Amino acid sequence: MTDSSPNDSARPALPGLKRYLTGFALALVLTLIPFGLVATGALPPTETLLVIAGAAVVQILVHLRFFLHLGVTTTPRETLLAIAFASVLIFIMIGGSLWIMFDLHQRMFA
Repeated sequence: MTDSSPNDSARPALPGLKRYLTGFALALVLTLIPFGLVATGALPPTETLLVIAGAAVVQILVHLRFFLHLGVTTTPRETLLAIAFASVLIFIMIGGSLWIMFDLHQRMFA
């Protein structure tokens, strides 16, 4: 038989469960907002794309904070530098790809 105090049932099963559920709820809302906007066509295409981009950036921050437990104040400097470097590389890859696609599109119809 195990020794258990009467207060054991009052404690949550996992200490970080509330944090993970909060992150999951935020990520779900940040996913449903763009899907809802696209499905209903409530906004013009330009504003819809801006909302999608904003929700994507906020969702990245939610994932870093709630699931990867990375914060500006508690994270070692090397980890922040690695995240910043990866962000710059992703920005260059996506920006470069968009630049090439728009340039090719312009050349095709010019």
